[in-house]
Amino acid sequence: MDSKKAIHVNIEIMRVFTRIREYLLDNLNVKLEIEEIKKQLENQDKNIELVFSYLDELIEKQENPKPRPRVGYRQQSEN
Repeated sequence: MDSKKAIHVNIEIMRVFTRIREYLLDNLNVKLEIEEIKKQLENQDKNIELVFSYLDELIEKQENPKPRPRVGYRQQSEN
């Protein structure tokens, strides 16, 4: 009777270790995914800063437009 109980306990111990290993692997996968998301967010921050920089340049150009050279022919006065 004791050997059956010992076998049952050993089987349960192996199941627990298997669950722990699966949990750790899942936990590692989650950590890796979180790190990947962090990297993407860091890149998004840089992209957003670049967009705002371009917008600032456009606003500055609109507020301070450069005079454009006139295009066309000049009429010569007849003297």
